[in-house]
Amino acid sequence: MAGMRTYIIRRLLLIIPTLIGVSLLIFIVSMAFTPEERAALYVTSPKAAKNIQRIIKKYGLDQPVYKQYFTWLHNVLRGNLGFSKSLSIPVSRAFTELWPGSVEIAIYAGPLLVITGIILGKISAVHRDELPDHIARVFAIVGWSLPTFWSAIVLLAIFYGALGIFPPGRLGPEAETIVNSPGWRQYTSLYTIDAILNHNLFVFVDALRHLFLPVLNLVIVGNAGIMRVMRSSMLEELNKEYILAARSKGVSEKDVINKYAAKNALIPVITLAGVLVAALMTGLVITETVFEIKGLGYWAAHAATQLDFPAVLAFALFSGIVFVVANLLVDILYAYLDPRIRLG
Repeated sequence: MAGMRTYIIRRLLLIIPTLIGVSLLIFIVSMAFTPEERAALYVTSPKAAKNIQRIIKKYGLDQPVYKQYFTWLHNVLRGNLGFSKSLSIPVSRAFTELWPGSVEIAIYAGPLLVITGIILGKISAVHRDELPDHIARVFAIVGWSLPTFWSAIVLLAIFYGALGIFPPGRLGPEAETIVNSPGWRQYTSLYTIDAILNHNLFVFVDALRHLFLPVLNLVIVGNAGIMRVMRSSMLEELNKEYILAARSKGVSEKDVINKYAAKNALIPVITLAGVLVAALMTGLVITETVFEIKGLGYWAAHAATQLDFPAVLAFALFSGIVFVVANLLVDILYAYLDPRIRLG
């Protein structure tokens, strides 16, 4: 336990220079723009946009690069990320309003695609070259090969266009009226969770109906990769000597698979799972666009087309932080599954 605690503390300390490196990289990219374009980072209203030269002087955008970096970092740490011209609101406010759309998809799609991918991969490996293996492999190949936008459109055409049961967006008109009413208490901005806390079954069911298709689309496409990695890793583990030794000692096949092989097979799966979940947290441009969910991915794509420099830079910084944190969690899970990692 002490070794695990020491490992976590060491990894937490290492995350600080990593985050500084991320901020430096993003800042260096921003230096490709002119001082006038970079001044947009500090514009907090349409009126202030008319005083670009004053902003350049105020924030030292004509100063040496190292001074500009510390000024920019100081403002970022204070939450001053500039003004998003694509939404006509400050960037920090845009994040506050749009993150629930992406996160609500992630908290449902992430666990589902990881768990189903692991289960299918394990079944496929245990029943190698049998019917379950063939079915799982076909499913994985189809899911991995499908373009995300194509599968999203097909699902939308079938379940909404033809059947009319799972609409796009985040809420229907009636549920949206309830959410915007004075009696509704907004706890998290996540409709399914807030509906439970407000004891409103109608809004909860309506929010789930709208989440069904984007979550299903991500599970179909995402768990194919998890399944393939899990299958390969599981087959490799099942052929190792410690598995043969466990079987020779009379350990039940169920315990051999679940307690020995599956646990060690999860190590490479965790890497891919961490990347996929981090991608979900930072927003998904195609999924959010097709299903009309105004989240971070939708905003990032819209900001790029509008040349909304502060929004794009802030989104890049946010994505970098999310992936760094995701890698930290992956490393901690590695150490939990394999003690040799933390001892090393």
